[in-house]
Amino acid sequence: MDYQDMIELLKSEVLPTMGCTEPGAVALAAASATAVLPASLPDRIDVTVNANVYKNGVAVGIPGTGETGLYIAAALGALKKTPEKQLAVLTDISPEELSRARDLVAAKKVLVSVDDMKKELWVQVRVTCGEDWCEALIREKHHNIVSLQKNDEFLLDHRERSSGQQSDHRDVLRAEGMTIAKIVQAVESTPVAALEFLMAGVDMNLAASEAGITKELGMGIGAMYERLTTRGILASDIISYAKTLTAGAADARMSGEDVPVMSSAGSGNHGLTAILPVVAVARKMDLPRESLLRAVAISHLINIYVKIHTGNLSALCGCAVAAATGATAAISWMMGGRQWSIEAAMKNLIGNLTGMICDGGKVGCALKLATAAATAVESALMANREIVVPSTNGIIVDSIEGTIKNLGQISNPGMLVTDEVIMKVILSKDV
Repeated sequence: MDYQDMIELLKSEVLPTMGCTEPGAVALAAASATAVLPASLPDRIDVTVNANVYKNGVAVGIPGTGETGLYIAAALGALKKTPEKQLAVLTDISPEELSRARDLVAAKKVLVSVDDMKKELWVQVRVTCGEDWCEALIREKHHNIVSLQKNDEFLLDHRERSSGQQSDHRDVLRAEGMTIAKIVQAVESTPVAALEFLMAGVDMNLAASEAGITKELGMGIGAMYERLTTRGILASDIISYAKTLTAGAADARMSGEDVPVMSSAGSGNHGLTAILPVVAVARKMDLPRESLLRAVAISHLINIYVKIHTGNLSALCGCAVAAATGATAAISWMMGGRQWSIEAAMKNLIGNLTGMICDGGKVGCALKLATAAATAVESALMANREIVVPSTNGIIVDSIEGTIKNLGQISNPGMLVTDEVIMKVILSKDV
């Protein structure tokens, strides 16, 4: 794999986001539609999403608003009119904008519906202003606008290049013969200066973690771990530290704190899980900056590789089975693990956490991210001591690539019915 292709892939998949990426995608679509309409205040905003987008957006906090969900996200996106900000479209919301957005929602001018037939990531927003309307469609990736139609004219139409047919930066990981070993080798041979941009994500996610811990945001999981460590109830080791950093950042993000995070493969929580356990180990082991940069690159790339197989959204918790798989590989590598150990760490994690469901984005995600972070560290520690889940066990097979393919099968088609049941439960809740 050419390192320049790898860098382009990372730059296309490791992006800053403000708030949860599902409300962010809805806000982006609304902003894109409204930006080409003449009137300043929409008369109506119709949002259609697939079940997974709804599941991940219905209960999550919107930064700087004290609000949750897709209704307010759509209204704010339509008022911001800044699609150039991509998934950071909800940055810097003014009190006036928030008030106007709340008025739109209260007046029932924002309608949200779920299309059960759409299994891929799907966000369709039609904004009506007087006699004019504009509809934006996002598919497959949270920032991937495939069409923009104003009245009867398409201003943008890339629908035929969607549905998995278009060439994109991920093709480098889809290439025949691509292996985890080749990914690691590509990172090892890349000039470290070319990876320097990844430090922005480290700094960004650490800042989110600090906010979550110091302000005791969300469920206060990160703050609790820090207090227990300080009091000696928990050991001050790399596992507790990884849980503290990762949970603290999830506390901030899921509660709607006005802080950006660096995403990975289209998810902010994946970005937290891919980066912060790796940072925790690097700090505790006092490793050099170069080791951290290369490890973070390995973590992101393997997260993306796994997501290619499992899909961008599914009934499986991607932080557990994808981002944490990248993190454990990176941690094993940082600790001096051979390629066998790196792959063994990944098998340990997949054999442990596969089956953790995704029941939407919400403050409780901090618990899942803490579990994923701890398991990432533990799996690497085991692998580097030649402990690995045997290939006779469950979905684990001799090759790590075959194991990941099996994981993909568990996700789709294996968990499709599970996803439908999760959605029915969520929609039936009277809260």
